[in-house]
Amino acid sequence: MKKIKVTFNKMPKVGNNMKRKFNIDIAKKAIVYHQGFNEYCETPLVDLSGLAGEAGVRKILVKDESFRFGLNAFKVLGGSYAIGKCLAACLGEELSDLSVESLKSDAIRERLGDINFITATDGNHGRGIAWTAKQLEQKAHIYMPAGTVSRRVEHITKLGADVIVTDKNFDDTAKMAYDLSCEKNWIMTQDTTFDGYYDFPEWCMQGYTTMSYEIYEQLQKEGIKPTHIFIQAGAGSLAGSIAGFFSSVYQGSDKPYIVVAEASNCDCIRRTAEANGETLLSVGGELKTIMAGLSVGEVCTIGWDVLRECADAFVACEDSVTVYGMRILGAPKSGDTRVISGESGALGLGLVAQLLLKPEFNQMKEAFGLDEDSVILCFNTEGDTDPENYQRIVWDV
Repeated sequence: MKKIKVTFNKMPKVGNNMKRKFNIDIAKKAIVYHQGFNEYCETPLVDLSGLAGEAGVRKILVKDESFRFGLNAFKVLGGSYAIGKCLAACLGEELSDLSVESLKSDAIRERLGDINFITATDGNHGRGIAWTAKQLEQKAHIYMPAGTVSRRVEHITKLGADVIVTDKNFDDTAKMAYDLSCEKNWIMTQDTTFDGYYDFPEWCMQGYTTMSYEIYEQLQKEGIKPTHIFIQAGAGSLAGSIAGFFSSVYQGSDKPYIVVAEASNCDCIRRTAEANGETLLSVGGELKTIMAGLSVGEVCTIGWDVLRECADAFVACEDSVTVYGMRILGAPKSGDTRVISGESGALGLGLVAQLLLKPEFNQMKEAFGLDEDSVILCFNTEGDTDPENYQRIVWDV
């Protein structure tokens, strides 16, 4: 099928070592840290009962991260926690023995001195790094790939960070930032891996478990468990965190069926799975897609280690799939809550809606085990981070 290409996970499982790094105990530490920020508030888990009724499933739930810390995206969870872990390591202490307020204190700042953080971003991750640096009164340098829209640059510069837009794609921009971090002795704050660079990405992924833990508690209150999880991916750090956490808290027959969705021109994870994971495959070039946050051509090795154990299917989707999701969320069924979802935020829901509502996908729907008893969990990972483009997509036919 043109719009959707699927690869099922047939790789041998190698144990539970990776998902233990993203379990409920790790998540509790992350959420305690995040609760130390005055801006912390649990984001909503939206029940799209109208859509579920039409689609013939029990529930469709969407975790709406457009409210996170007032930054319109989930990414700040990873960057803020990883920076906290990094500062704690510089101090020779455990982050659990510190607080956000203590990290802002004159005494701690005197011990740390001035610190420069550097990262590459399509927008949301860099905004989270800049926000955290400002909160902790440190400095951030943000490098962004060619084609970055001006609104995303403005979001970051307003937080006091230095922003440089390069003439390179995301992966090459990230390598540039990494080289600069080594040259200037700045701290690289990336949520994907390089050779020898693993601690900060792992801490980022652990920071994302705050979102998973919130969902877990929200589901507990409703007395339900997800049967299916659809999560979008760029490099795979968020997808790995989600897959690891939910495969840890729901084991055996309770484990959800996990589907990882990517942009078709950047499907490095699906291609790696198709090759049985023997080599991490990359996608080069311009990586053209409207899903800027998923425009990544190289796999996060830590994320992949979890996904090869826990994910069940990998799907490459054309841009039209996320457009479908954005429009459904923006103009919902009667009684359903409206969700403002950006281009990278709606892919999972868009895929679910196509599988359930379009007869040409019935065979794939059955292969995924979707039926009247399914409780489907999706993630709106960003709001309208590019408002002008959002309006064009949801209004222009």
